[in-house]
Amino acid sequence: MIRLALLLSALATPLLAETHEVRMYSRSDSGPMVYEPSFLRIEPGDSVRFLPTQPGHNAATIDGMLPEGAEPFRSQINEDVTVTLSVPGLYGIKCSPHYAMGMVMVIEVGEGAARDLPDDLPPRARQRFEAILEAAAP
Repeated sequence: MIRLALLLSALATPLLAETHEVRMYSRSDSGPMVYEPSFLRIEPGDSVRFLPTQPGHNAATIDGMLPEGAEPFRSQINEDVTVTLSVPGLYGIKCSPHYAMGMVMVIEVGEGAARDLPDDLPPRARQRFEAILEAAAP
């Protein structure tokens, strides 16, 4: 009986996980070079699907904005990619070709992640990260 309960519990966990969609735009109502949404708060084990709604974009983690023990990722340009994020913390995401133009977003896995930014961010990326984090403040 206990084995059955454990098995059902293990099987139910993936069913509870969600997949969140993020669209990549060159221009939208939110402005140029944006991810929509620019901030996600998700649970460990949830997935994020990055959709190249307009061509020329990708999604990649940023060195220095990745929780310890988390696996970095980098999609190809124009690739529809889904990643599962299991390690709690703050993930900084960039569009590699448009990083200096401020095309970034934040994914917070779990709650209470430190919101410190690395010193070596491009100025526009830093400005956008600061605005995203200020808007998402609890």
